[in-house]
Amino acid sequence: MNLDAIKAALAGLLGTHIDVVKAAVLGFVEGLTEYLPVSSTGHLLLMEHVLGWGDDAFGKSFAVLIQLGAILALLTIYFGRLWGLAKNMFTSWPAARFVIGVLLAFLPAAVIGALAGSYIKQYLFDIRVVCITLILGGFVLLWVDRMALRPRYHDATEFSLPMYFGIGIAQCVAMIPGVSRAGATIVGAMLFGADRRSAAEFSFWLAMPTMVGAFAYESYKSRADLMHGNIMLIAIGFAFSFIFGWIVVKTFLGYVQRHSFALFAWWRILLGSFGIFALYFM
Repeated sequence: MNLDAIKAALAGLLGTHIDVVKAAVLGFVEGLTEYLPVSSTGHLLLMEHVLGWGDDAFGKSFAVLIQLGAILALLTIYFGRLWGLAKNMFTSWPAARFVIGVLLAFLPAAVIGALAGSYIKQYLFDIRVVCITLILGGFVLLWVDRMALRPRYHDATEFSLPMYFGIGIAQCVAMIPGVSRAGATIVGAMLFGADRRSAAEFSFWLAMPTMVGAFAYESYKSRADLMHGNIMLIAIGFAFSFIFGWIVVKTFLGYVQRHSFALFAWWRILLGSFGIFALYFM
């Protein structure tokens, strides 16, 4: 069965409710994958390509707005700690130092995104690139898991300032779709001396300015399209993104403290291999 037949079968099965199902599924995928080292962008691009879900109702404005659900899930969970930092950053050096560290880590992506964002989207947002980077990223996770690393840092707020900047440089690799922002941040932090849990937690902290900045930038660029989106579909996608993003943020740190990244690594490898198979044989 080829891809066109699969798309037609899905459309016939879901009938008039297909747009609602699309919104729910895309919101679910965004929320579930945004903070895991598996690449939410890669998942969404691959799904849209294989299932033909990249039509006008689910274009740029939809993707931008459902990402806000995942962002708000993270900010809701970390609100108390964010408020504490805001109150203490001008009177406490440890709080100020951590804020400076997060901004240092955010800086490389902000600069490269502003200078090369259009080029990256024009030439690298290709489904073949996504599949290859999903597979390669999976092997990188397996490699890091097997390294005899000796962590020096067990608290994301106590990394050195150069280490924060180095993690920010590592995050820039994730501008290639399929790499994973969370994955690049976690791997970078672990190679610089963080343990698995603190590396994963810092990926949450760094996600805040990175995702908010990317959301604001994309919203501004797509402001004309945002006015014409289907409000009901956006609300459904937003709700699913928020709910499953919240679940992941609440559970991910506990999971990585007890387990390796092998589950995510093999999922990436299998998904990327399926994508290549679908491109050339379906």
